[in-house]
Amino acid sequence: MKMSFPLGCALLAVLALPASAKTIRFSGYDWEVRNQGSSGPGPNVWSEDNVWLDAQGRLHLKIAKRGGQWTAAELYLRQRLGFGRYQFKLIGRPDRFDPNVVLGLFNYPPADVGPDGSNEIDIEFARWGSPESPMGNYTVYPARPGPQPTSYSFDFSLNGDYSTHRFDWSAAAVEYQSLHGFQDGDRYPIAHWRFAPADASLRVPQQPLPAHLNLWLFQGRPPTDGREVEVVIQEFRFIPAAR
Repeated sequence: MKMSFPLGCALLAVLALPASAKTIRFSGYDWEVRNQGSSGPGPNVWSEDNVWLDAQGRLHLKIAKRGGQWTAAELYLRQRLGFGRYQFKLIGRPDRFDPNVVLGLFNYPPADVGPDGSNEIDIEFARWGSPESPMGNYTVYPARPGPQPTSYSFDFSLNGDYSTHRFDWSAAAVEYQSLHGFQDGDRYPIAHWRFAPADASLRVPQQPLPAHLNLWLFQGRPPTDGREVEVVIQEFRFIPAAR
C-alpha cells in the first residue's frame, strides 16, 4: 500500500487458509482469522491468538510478543460486500499509537477482482515509522492497475477512548468520515474527505470486496516503546446502498 510513500495494507498476501482456520462470528458476519508465518504487509508473523471476542461480543485485536517474536492480527470476511456504508466503532487511542503500529479498516481485492495495488479502500491509522507523519490516512486504489492511489492524511487528538470511522462507497465516489464517540450521525467530526474523480470508473473500485481488519507493525519493526498494543472494535456495520 501507499505506492508513493510507506507501504501499508496493499502488500497484503491473502493466502488460502487451511480448513481448520479459526473463524469467529462478529457483528453478524463470519470472519476468517489469519494465522501464518512471516508475510506481508510488514512482513509480520500473523497469530490467531491475537484475535478474539470478549463476553460482550466485542472484537479484540492485539500486537503481542509471543515466544520472543512480535506477532500481528488480521481477520477478513468470507463474503464480498458491495456499494454502501462501512462503519467501524473503535475503542482505543490510535492517536497515541507508537510510530511503528498500523491499524487497518479496509476492503481488499481477491485475486479474481484485481492485483495488489488496485481495488482497495482504506482507513488506516499509522505514522509509517515516522513520528512526524500524520496518523490518519484515507486511501482509494484504482479499479484497474495503472493510476496511482489517491490519499488524504490528517492528524488528530481524540477526546476519549471511543470513536467512529466510516466510508460510503458508490460507483462514483468514496466519502470518508471520522468522528468522536460512538454514533451513526455526523456530530463531533474529526476528519472528512470525499473522493469523486471525473474518471470514477477507473479510479474507484467497482466490484464487491471483502472487508478486512488488521493490526500490525510497519516493516515488521517492533514498537519503539517495546509495549504490546491492543484495540477493540465495538461494532462493524454495513449498510447496502439504496438501489
